[in-house]
Amino acid sequence: MFKLNVNGKTRSVDVEGEMPLLFVLRDHLGLLGAKYGCGIGACGACTVHLDGMPVRSCSLPVAQAVGRKVVTIEGLSQKALHKLQKAWIEHEVPQCGYCQTGMLMSAAALLAAKPQPSDADIDQAMTNLCRCGTYTRVREAIHAVAKAPAKKA
Repeated sequence: MFKLNVNGKTRSVDVEGEMPLLFVLRDHLGLLGAKYGCGIGACGACTVHLDGMPVRSCSLPVAQAVGRKVVTIEGLSQKALHKLQKAWIEHEVPQCGYCQTGMLMSAAALLAAKPQPSDADIDQAMTNLCRCGTYTRVREAIHAVAKAPAKKA
């Protein structure tokens, strides 16, 4: 039995410690945002945050997430669409959409670490694969969020 902090809530799962976090999220917790793509951590469709850092959940054993904060696309914004999700829509980033949750999670981690990223920063951080090739739009959306004035809570 493992206790996980997922999207700010403690969740218990009775699984083997080697089970990939992705399958725990999808099959045991019903969080379907992270997608299965390659199964080897290369494509990024399964990207979630672990203590604020983007990780490929298909290749991360669930035991390594115990005692850490897991955030999925479902927990990225508690109230409405996240500013990145709005920029994705505004810049027409998604085509097929399969990779987009992973892309958004990688972009959110990038902006948290570097609020004003350069093109080189974006290229280095955005290693997710998109078979539709929307990389230029991804960059534009990230720059749009970075240039937007910060809103006061």
